[in-house]
Amino acid sequence: MLEVARLEVREGATAAFEAAFAEAASIIAAMPGYRGHDLRRCLEASHTYVLLVWWETLEDHTVGFRGSAEYQRWKALLHHFYDPFPTVEHYVSVASPPAAGPSVGGARP
Repeated sequence: MLEVARLEVREGATAAFEAAFAEAASIIAAMPGYRGHDLRRCLEASHTYVLLVWWETLEDHTVGFRGSAEYQRWKALLHHFYDPFPTVEHYVSVASPPAAGPSVGGARP
């Protein structure tokens, strides 16, 4: 299951956000059901990011992570950077390239 979050970071705060995210990454990586993540910055709008997080199940994110004490630390590190608050959606794969095919842009299973 893939979590996709569109993050709009306050103008002038991108360097501080990226530093805070580097610290916050260890929080999410330690959560049950976590499979990996990728934070990408937009080329056209440098204050816009997309965060991709792979989880075993939807509940690993919505119940396990968001209901944890660790989530409170995540919020304290990151949420004050966002304006507006992020849009978060969850996706499942319906079509994938063949396993032997080339990886495109850091795609994950």
